[in-house]
Amino acid sequence: MTSTQVGQRSYGNWTRPKTAGLLGLGSIGTAVLFVGAGFSVLVTMASNIFTGIATGVLFGLFLLTVAVRDKHGRSLLMRAVTRVGWWSTKTRGAHLYRSGPLGRAEWGTVQLPGLAAGSRLTEWRDSYNRPFALVQVPAMAHYTVVIGTEPDGAALVDREQIDAWVSEWGMWLSTLADEPGIEAVSVTIETAPDTGTRLRREVTSRIDPAAPEFARRLLSDLVDRYPAGSATIKAYVAITFHAAPRTGGRKRSPDEMGRELASRLPGLTQGLAGTGAGTSRPLNAQQLCEVIRIAYDPAAARLIDEANAVGEPPELYWPEVGPTAHQAGWDSYRHDSATSVTWMMSGAPRGNVPSSILSRLLAPHRDVARKRVTLLYRPIDAAKAAAIVEADVRAASFNLTTSTKPTARNMTAARAAAATAAEEAGGAGLVQFGMLVTATVLNGSQESDAKAAIDNLSATARLRLRVVHGSQDSAFAAALPLGLVLPKHLRVPGEVREQL
Repeated sequence: MTSTQVGQRSYGNWTRPKTAGLLGLGSIGTAVLFVGAGFSVLVTMASNIFTGIATGVLFGLFLLTVAVRDKHGRSLLMRAVTRVGWWSTKTRGAHLYRSGPLGRAEWGTVQLPGLAAGSRLTEWRDSYNRPFALVQVPAMAHYTVVIGTEPDGAALVDREQIDAWVSEWGMWLSTLADEPGIEAVSVTIETAPDTGTRLRREVTSRIDPAAPEFARRLLSDLVDRYPAGSATIKAYVAITFHAAPRTGGRKRSPDEMGRELASRLPGLTQGLAGTGAGTSRPLNAQQLCEVIRIAYDPAAARLIDEANAVGEPPELYWPEVGPTAHQAGWDSYRHDSATSVTWMMSGAPRGNVPSSILSRLLAPHRDVARKRVTLLYRPIDAAKAAAIVEADVRAASFNLTTSTKPTARNMTAARAAAATAAEEAGGAGLVQFGMLVTATVLNGSQESDAKAAIDNLSATARLRLRVVHGSQDSAFAAALPLGLVLPKHLRVPGEVREQL
């Protein structure tokens, strides 16, 4: 009789898109290099050698600002553009927001600021007769449904079951590429202090009036003391659809999108059941309004919980869920009763990692009042996936053969690109992913402690995070379950940035 011990399964082989180029430059940077060299020769022939040298130096300085990068992969040119953009924002006063009857928002409402200012909210019912909220962003022709989940957690769960959940999650993501019209998916894990309202309601409703006085006093003391230090964990999955089912197709109206998503939503929620997400139900309009209102004003959480506890939920409307005031800073964001800082992932963990790599980052932390970790996914359809992986293989091979002594990173990138191409040819899906982490504190003096906590947690997750500079308000909104697709709101497309 023999026994076989199976080791812990690990995951990895993710690669960052990179184009072929010389001297660490991308395709556009390499083209500028050759154009600059040729133009310098023409200037020398038409004028004199000193003018040609000056022209070459100018092109060289420009390429130097593109080639020199920090540990987050940001070039000098990108950082300079960010500084100029922030200076322009402060000069115009666009970093300040005031709403309400005395504010500058139209109609005196407390509407959402920034990227979500033009969003609209409607409510529909799916084929299971469940109400669901539909968020529309007319500028991008995007429609988002938000699904609330109750993750089972990995405590006291067999390793085989966890591996099965991870496999089902990968399958669910890969099938999204075959769903017509899906633009992006975001998963938000939010930890917040428990107000104790639900516990008090549950215990009070079960106390027997004939119980001994000691037992009733003991339960009352437990209800008063238990919420101190406890936390709640909530998870949301936001799925964003485009109004056009395919590139170049006709954009559908809001009514058409509502009717179509009503029939497709049950299948999407059922697919989440096998991923460890637990019970999955779409959020209705009232629930989504509460989530967004509490995010911008955490002080309203207790009032909303108490109103729901007595069976009188507050009537919230979409034009009233935004902050009454906010002030976006270079590296922080002040909104109503709290201050937040948002980080973005600049580098995924190197090598292979276990499935529990994010457990400490997702868990509640005593130095962060409210923490929001949002995973951003952009599925790529099968037609584009094949071309992308083959382009990555060619780029990795070119970068490997341009040097007589290739670096270890170039060799690793070539092997990863080849492995990705083989997996895609075998039927695997291709997904672009990113991460946003938002830490919210109720007192501005706790901001430094929250930053130190996130830095330590990112190290345990082997993530490379950097503070979002100059766009804290936009990053905060993108981390909410609103379905905002940040690459679609950039003036310079992400594809052009990668090729520099």
